[in-house]
Amino acid sequence: MRPAAEQAAQSLRDEILSGVIPSGTRLGEAELAGRLSVSRTPIREALSRLAAEGLVEIQPHRGARVATWSAEQLREIFELRLRLEPYAVRQAVPNLDVEQIAELDELATTMLRAGKPGRHQDLTVIVELNRRFHGLFIDAAGSPPLAQALRGVTHAAVVTQNFHDYAPDALLRSLHHHVEMVAAVRAGAGEWAEAIMRAHLYNARATMMGGRS
Repeated sequence: MRPAAEQAAQSLRDEILSGVIPSGTRLGEAELAGRLSVSRTPIREALSRLAAEGLVEIQPHRGARVATWSAEQLREIFELRLRLEPYAVRQAVPNLDVEQIAELDELATTMLRAGKPGRHQDLTVIVELNRRFHGLFIDAAGSPPLAQALRGVTHAAVVTQNFHDYAPDALLRSLHHHVEMVAAVRAGAGEWAEAIMRAHLYNARATMMGGRS
């Protein structure tokens, strides 16, 4: 991808993942080109890249928009994650070394601090740290097919929207799950870590699916 297209893709990616551009928003090439001070060709390339990442939907004769998910699609996403991710965590526990455990601990602690209610709360930071936290477990599971399958259903935009949808108590519960998972890892207790990840995903699903039929 050319530099102008890559820069445009990064700008749009940041805005989508931070919630600045909400799900379902139409993305007009001319408007984006003017706002980002590039021609329409890099914008077109950037939208294609974001579509490949699952952040944007491109429909023939209708243009592009930020991806949305139906209730059924969300159910499928969480069903697959519930089947795969707790297992990945259990497999990862004996493979994590001292440095990785220290990194997980730092990520969990920082997320908890960034998620405290008040004017210093920073959901954008939490989303990125959460991606790294879950990614460490997925990579440490040592199964490329499992990692590929999980990354296919761990949609960044869904995770981002999840954090923006959390009520304060559900967000706090989610962040404490990370801390407890680190405790399970330190204890070498794969089944404990697996159980916490399952509870973590049920908490996320309840938030995301609330009010959807």
